[in-house]
Amino acid sequence: MVDPVTRIEGHLRIEAETDAQGNITRASSSGTMVRGIEVILKGRDPRDAWAFTQRFCGVCTVVHSIASVRAVEYALGYVIPQNAQHIRNLMIAAQFVHDHVMHFYHLHALDWVDIVSALKADPAATAKLQTTLSAWPNNSAEYFRSTQQKLKGFVEGGQLGIFTNGYWGHPAYKLPPEVNLLAVTHYLEALAWQRDVVKIHAIFGGKNPHPNFVVGGAPCAISETAHATAVTPDNLRFVGEMIGKMRSFVDQVYLPDTLAIAGYYKDWASRGEGVGNFLSFGEFPRGVGAAERTTLRIPPGVILNRDLSKVMSVDFEDPTEIQEFVAHSWYDYSAGKQTGLHPYDGETNLNYTGPTPPYEQLDVDQSYSWIKSPRWKGLPMEVGPLARVLILYASGDRATRGLVDHSLGRLDLPVSALFSTLGRIAARTLETKLIADEMSGMYDALIARIASGDLATFNDLLFDPSTWPKQARGVGVMEAPRGALAHWVTIEDRRIANYQAVVPSTWNAGPRDTAGREGPYEAALRGHRLHDPAKPIEILRTIHSFDPCLACAVHVVDPHGEELVRVNVL
Repeated sequence: MVDPVTRIEGHLRIEAETDAQGNITRASSSGTMVRGIEVILKGRDPRDAWAFTQRFCGVCTVVHSIASVRAVEYALGYVIPQNAQHIRNLMIAAQFVHDHVMHFYHLHALDWVDIVSALKADPAATAKLQTTLSAWPNNSAEYFRSTQQKLKGFVEGGQLGIFTNGYWGHPAYKLPPEVNLLAVTHYLEALAWQRDVVKIHAIFGGKNPHPNFVVGGAPCAISETAHATAVTPDNLRFVGEMIGKMRSFVDQVYLPDTLAIAGYYKDWASRGEGVGNFLSFGEFPRGVGAAERTTLRIPPGVILNRDLSKVMSVDFEDPTEIQEFVAHSWYDYSAGKQTGLHPYDGETNLNYTGPTPPYEQLDVDQSYSWIKSPRWKGLPMEVGPLARVLILYASGDRATRGLVDHSLGRLDLPVSALFSTLGRIAARTLETKLIADEMSGMYDALIARIASGDLATFNDLLFDPSTWPKQARGVGVMEAPRGALAHWVTIEDRRIANYQAVVPSTWNAGPRDTAGREGPYEAALRGHRLHDPAKPIEILRTIHSFDPCLACAVHVVDPHGEELVRVNVL
């Protein structure tokens, strides 16, 4: 089966084995749908690859497109205009801020927020609480009572609608009713907020959720006058206004809510660490051409074994550094399943040997996933907001250090608390604040170039395939909201000879490798104690802290291998 969204959106299955006390002794992460886009791309014009790779995911469309065009540009030596770089940065940043806010409220908050409990809240007390957290204007008792009445209608009608999937009343929920009501209200506000945020992609890319892109620059013309098919002064003013609204929501809603909720769950600052190794490919280049990889706002790097005193470098083209293994994946390599391959030499040879889908138990001692196992110098690596924040912090970035230290200080937690389920959630929020603030500078830089008379967004000087070398290869690297993302392309006779994408959910959700090393999901779950195996909210909390862009199916089995519960969750 071919599905264009697996690995970053599709189906994820977690099988957790527990001992007699309910402690998870082994967890196995399985991607249950095959993607196959790499196979589809063979023989195609490399300039068209972005439109196919964009369909890897229905959420991360911007980042896959840009990784693809960067790979082709790097292979062919294209240099894009500076305006195009600013536009790409703004589109990537908008994706980050939008995605992180949506994840917190709509994909993860309900693991911590008891929706039904909000019916017991005192709206006046909730309004008072909001006042202590920030100056957000929607803070009257009447406003919160209105939300409460909407929720009451859902409950009394017997249908919770968008709040259906949850273990309401589970003893693991710790928030007071007033905090629950606050979070539910902001959940609904975030739904309305995000409708305007995505318009930034439509302005620069023509549409959303699959904006247009182009090898050689940005897919939009800039006009100093009103023009129906170009980015106009009015469009640009809207972008500036929207950046202001994004920053206000992050500063006055998202960040305060994270700290308020985290204060009740500080025990999760010591659970769900994972592998202890972190990887970032870097993002937001200020320069173009040779400067593209040396002027990054978020630096690339590796942290091993929690050691924040040293950030190691990454070489994307060294065949000994980044490799993918398939020892426990439903693929074959021509040199054997125990071999690791660098993506330039990567293979996509499908060989399904698993159970009849969807619910037979996996043979986790054999192959059990459509996801490969990427490794850096043989080691599993966690990618995502936590990796980026840790590398910024370890690199001495002043803004990051100030924000992290201040936030952890308010929670009375040490920096080591970041190595946890709660740490991932906090890092995602703090990164959103950092990137939203950076957007103002990106916007100002674009406006300044336009004001100077530079309207160029596309370089067509090299857009003649007859000038291409007979053979070329390149890698497009970047950071997606969920972590390190890279596309490797090999071009022969003006056509794609090989294409491999190693995406964030491959790093985090991959199965055990040849040496039996667990992937980050699997390692993070080991040792969790389930209060109620029939309602495994602990599993959801840790897996969702990685922000898996997948529909999850979670199975829990007892020491004898008997299935206890099957849970379908968002």
